Amino acid sequence: MVRRETVLWMLCFLFVAGMGMALPEVALAAERINTDGKGLAIKGYDTVAYFTVGKPVKGKGEFSVEWKGARWLFSSREHLVLFEKSPERYAPQYGGY
Repeated sequence: MVRRETVLWMLCFLFVAGMGMALPEVALAAERINTDGKGLAIKGYDTVAYFTVGKPVKGKGEFSVEWKGARWLFSSREHLVLFEKSPERYAPQYGGY
């Protein structure tokens, strides 16, 4: 007959083992950036404009940068420079998912 304590320890072990397998996937998801079919982050909109202008502004191809595997477009050189100085400040949370 299996003791109750043994069953509890087995359940705890299975729970911890399951969490250990799930955590790497969560970490990877946090590093990925959601992109469209062209590899653009936030569908080509200027992410800095949401903070400086307060509304969506379409980015331009001449003001672009690659960051975390995505191409980010900006409406001006100034916005590109701001993003390059502190991308985590302007990038959407959770990779834009």
